[in-house]
Amino acid sequence: MIWTILQVSLGGALGAAARFLTGVGVMRLTGPGFPYAILTVNVVGSFLMGFLVIYLASRSISHLSPFLLTGILGGFTTFSAFSLEAFTLYERGQTTAALIYVGASVAGSIGALILGVLAARGIYA
Repeated sequence: MIWTILQVSLGGALGAAARFLTGVGVMRLTGPGFPYAILTVNVVGSFLMGFLVIYLASRSISHLSPFLLTGILGGFTTFSAFSLEAFTLYERGQTTAALIYVGASVAGSIGALILGVLAARGIYA
């Protein structure tokens, strides 16, 4: 059990660092205002989650799930930050932007997960 906790912890640290760096990069490209950085990590993270679930199972290496899925992707995706960003937009009176953000995040993340599963199945099935 301690080994699994260490895997999740290390993966979480790496995922959080990747989220931070992705956020900085996206913010430099798009500027402040709409939370494109959080949207980007949630959609990319969801795609990777879908892809890796199939990949790990197809290679019989699901033992890497704590490190990759719970750790790295858990640290990388940011639905708590997503919730805060949506509420902040709403609180600022930007109700339309908040609704667009929530819809794009949810639909984009689920769509990306489905694409990840389909891509992995096409490659590894």
